[in-house]
Amino acid sequence: MRTLLWGVLPYVMFALLVSGTVWRWRYDQFGWTTRSSEIYESKILKIASPMFHYGILFVLAGHLLGLFVPAAWTDAIGVDEHVYQLFSLYGGTVAGAVAVAGIAMLLYRRRFRAPVFRATTANDKLMYLVLVSAIVLGMWAKLAHSALDSGYNYRDTIAPWARSLFRLQPDTGLMTGVPLLFQVHAVVGMALIALVPYTRLIHMFSAPVQYLFRPYIVYRSREDTSPAPAPDRRVRRRSRV
Repeated sequence: MRTLLWGVLPYVMFALLVSGTVWRWRYDQFGWTTRSSEIYESKILKIASPMFHYGILFVLAGHLLGLFVPAAWTDAIGVDEHVYQLFSLYGGTVAGAVAVAGIAMLLYRRRFRAPVFRATTANDKLMYLVLVSAIVLGMWAKLAHSALDSGYNYRDTIAPWARSLFRLQPDTGLMTGVPLLFQVHAVVGMALIALVPYTRLIHMFSAPVQYLFRPYIVYRSREDTSPAPAPDRRVRRRSRV
């Protein structure tokens, strides 16, 4: 079971991510969108969407930093383990709380605004379920195994395991003593990664890069923009000599 979860499953999920993304790009480019529902409701969306996106971006940045930047690198720039854990605890909690608040508002909007609810598909419901589960489990695991003076150091176990996957030499033994909440969070996170190309989350791979290199749009004004005088429609009488 250990080999299946931590040595095989990550590659299966990654294969689903890559193959699904290629398939969407080749056969469903018109569906490569968020399927925005702003036309149905915009007041809540204008608040909830930025909250969720900014929060989840900081959460993602924290995961990338914690998993793929070795502790020796942060120690080299003067950030010891205690400082890093405090930053991870407070920064991660704030970012997670903002993301949770944003997605809670989005779910409220999607459920209790009839036009938005009618536009919600089964695919959307599955995506929201896995996404919310991943965020909540991550915060729960962090808060349950953290303290101001100590806490579970995932950079000694989960982070080396994650990096070993990219070396194609998964060290599954590192995940043996990992707390259960972290393990469940990791499995749900992998499931979320696999779902990305098959849901509206595919838009995370889109960026308006071509906009930076598009040619300038030239506007030309007319020389005489004043309207032409209206014709005189009065009947002119010819005078008799």
